[in-house]
Amino acid sequence: MRSSIEKGIRAVAAGDFVVVADDEDRENEGDLILGAERATPEKIAFMIRHTSGILCQPMTGEQLDRLELPQMVLNNTETRRTAFTISVDARTGTTTGVSAEDRARTVVMLSDPEAHPTDFLRPGHIFPLRYREGGVLKRAGHTEAAVDLARMAGLRPSGVIGELTNDDGSMMRMPELEAFAQQHDIPLITVADLIAHRYTNERIVERVQESTITTESGDWTYRVYRSRMEEGEHLALAMGDIAAGDPVLTRVHRSCLAGDVFHSKQCTCGAKLRASLKRITAEGRGVLIYLRGFESHEFGRHESSTTVRGDAGDDRVWREHGLGAQILQELGVRRMRLMSNTSASFAALSGFGLEIVERVPLITPVVDDATGEDVSTLLGGA
Repeated sequence: MRSSIEKGIRAVAAGDFVVVADDEDRENEGDLILGAERATPEKIAFMIRHTSGILCQPMTGEQLDRLELPQMVLNNTETRRTAFTISVDARTGTTTGVSAEDRARTVVMLSDPEAHPTDFLRPGHIFPLRYREGGVLKRAGHTEAAVDLARMAGLRPSGVIGELTNDDGSMMRMPELEAFAQQHDIPLITVADLIAHRYTNERIVERVQESTITTESGDWTYRVYRSRMEEGEHLALAMGDIAAGDPVLTRVHRSCLAGDVFHSKQCTCGAKLRASLKRITAEGRGVLIYLRGFESHEFGRHESSTTVRGDAGDDRVWREHGLGAQILQELGVRRMRLMSNTSASFAALSGFGLEIVERVPLITPVVDDATGEDVSTLLGGA
C-alpha cells in the first residue's frame, strides 16, 4: 500500500528508508532510498542485503564538478541515459572499499560540502550519479527523486539508492515492493507522487503575454505561459468572464500537429479542438488550455494507443495535469465543466483547488456525403 508523500519526506528527514517506485512504462522497479548524510554501516548493510548490491549516489552537478568527478563514459548508451560518473571510495578510513562500513563512509564523505577531490580514490565501489536540475519535473528517475526527497527533508542534496531485488535475484515489481515495504515498515511512494507534490506546492508556470485575437469562432483573450521546467509555450484561450463564480466550460488540449493543423483523419485531435472552440463560442463563456510539447504519438499515427490515463501513475500525465491546473489557477478558474469523453478520475486536481462539477461530452457534426444526413458521433479518447 502506498504512503503519503509527506510520510516519505518525514522518513528521509529522520534518517530512515523510503521505497520509491517509478512508472510501469519506465523501469517498473523500486529503489530503496536513504539521505546520503544519514548513511550508517547498518543501513548500508540492509541495502546491500535487499538490493542488487550496486549502490549509487545521486548528487548535484555542482557537487560533482567540485569533486572533479567526470562522466564515466563520453558516449552514454545506457537505456535511460543514467548519468554515471567515475566510481569512488573514500581515501581514508576504509580498507578495500566494498564493506558496508567502507561504503557508508564514502557515501557520507561524498555528501560533505567540505570534501575535496583528493579525499577519494578512483575507481571505487560507490557510483555517483549526476542529478538533472529541475529534478523529477525534468527527468522522472530515481536519481532525481533521491535528491528532491533529500531537499524536501532539509538534508544535503544527495541520496544513496539501490534497486530492490527478490531472493532469486529478479527485480521487485509493485506487488513485491508493497509486501517488502509493509514487512519492514518503510513508506512506499512513487516518482509520480513526487511530481504531483511538486506541481501542487511549487509555482511552475508564469504568464508572459496577454492580448486579444479574432478567429473564425469569435473574439478571444489569449494568454501565453511558460514553464520553468519544460521548453515551449502554452496558451490559454478565454471567452467571457471566466473568473466569475459559476462553473467554467473548460477544455485542456494537447497539441497535435497532424490533427490540429493538417486535419489528419488518423486521429480525432483536430476535431476535438474545433468542437471545443465551437461549444465555448455557442455558450459565450469558457476556456481552452492548449498545451504544447506533449504530442504522444508520431506524426500521422493513430492516437488510440495514447489516450491519457487519468490516474497519477504516469509521470507524463502529471506534467500535463500539473501545467494545465496551474494555468487554470492563474486564470482564476475554480469550478469546471470539463469537456472530455473519458471517465477517468482526476481526483488529484483537488490539490490545486479545482473541482470538476460536470463532464461535457465532445460531439462533432458529421454529414454523410451521400445522403447529407447528420451522423454526429462522440469523439473518442480524452
